[in-house]
Amino acid sequence: MSKLIAVLNVVAWAGFWSFGYLALTTPPEEGSRVVVALLLAALGAALGIWAWFWIVRHSEGTGYARRSNSRARFDADEGLDA
Repeated sequence: MSKLIAVLNVVAWAGFWSFGYLALTTPPEEGSRVVVALLLAALGAALGIWAWFWIVRHSEGTGYARRSNSRARFDADEGLDA
């Protein structure tokens, strides 16, 4: 499953960059093409970010990568449990 998500990550970012380029270089007179390219670029960015965070969580969960110290983690203190 992780390899499939990694492939999705690469394809999504490639779509983001290619459709983003098309949206930026299309003449303003062709408004419908710009809108479609922007929507596809946004979809590629959203899928790419989701896949990236999934890969990071999976890597930390399997021990392949060290846990990041930049995030706050909740550790239950003794005596505070309900």
